[in-house]
Amino acid sequence: MIRTIFWKNNSVVLIDQNALPLAEKYVTCKSYKAVISCIKDLTVRGAPAIGVAAAMAAALGALHLPDLSPEKFRERFFAICDEIAGSRPTARNLFWALERMKKCFDHGKHCSQRNLVKILVNEAKRICAEDIAINREMGKKGSKLFADGDTILTHCNAGAL
Repeated sequence: MIRTIFWKNNSVVLIDQNALPLAEKYVTCKSYKAVISCIKDLTVRGAPAIGVAAAMAAALGALHLPDLSPEKFRERFFAICDEIAGSRPTARNLFWALERMKKCFDHGKHCSQRNLVKILVNEAKRICAEDIAINREMGKKGSKLFADGDTILTHCNAGAL
């Protein structure tokens, strides 16, 4: 399976969909703003992948915030989420993922900032894992509809490649 997006060494790694199908290239984003750029320039595309990228961007943003009071930390994290939301205003999965990350933040708001960042990173990874599982299940169910040698035309980028 080609990994289209994953968390590695406190960075978000994305397959560069602009390079496909001629090359398999990856972009490593060390800041949430770099992920925003990748969403805007179509490096990452397809509603599910955009949602995963948004969740990982939010986690990356939280990771790089300085030590703040709980109120300021929440304010800054939610501002980061709002900035990410502006990257692709028509992508529903992006908003769904950011809403989930905000809920995760609020559930963990009594934790230290350090622990809350870990919770957010784990939630972003969980969103990614869930997307992969959903795609595998769709593939398993869909495979029953086709015989060996059938030609399949796909439309859009709807999840894992």
